[in-house]
Amino acid sequence: MLKNMVLDLRWFDSDRTKFEDWWRGMRLFLKSNRVMKTNNRIMAILACLRGDIVGIYTQRKLDELDEEIRTQNWEDFVWEIKTTFSNKTKAADTKWKIETFKQGKKNTVDFMIEFNALYHK
Repeated sequence: MLKNMVLDLRWFDSDRTKFEDWWRGMRLFLKSNRVMKTNNRIMAILACLRGDIVGIYTQRKLDELDEEIRTQNWEDFVWEIKTTFSNKTKAADTKWKIETFKQGKKNTVDFMIEFNALYHK
């Protein structure tokens, strides 16, 4: 049996539509290589982040790791990376932006109700 059962470890370049597949591959990679220590897991994940936005995120996390003397919390890291890069977060952000979008000083819903009322008059 191969030591590393995940042979094609891909980079993540901040394309939110590909995050779920990339994250699944990362989890399989960590498990198949028996990477158990939290700092080692975080470093392996950060090593696979490439590009503008994820590069900035990686640099910030590396700076945090350099400054801290304690071990990172795995659950906190997983929550942070999922909320930062998953497509579900983008959909939730977009929904919130639509719901709070204003036409002048009115919320979109109020504007549409008034628009429809005026249209029917």
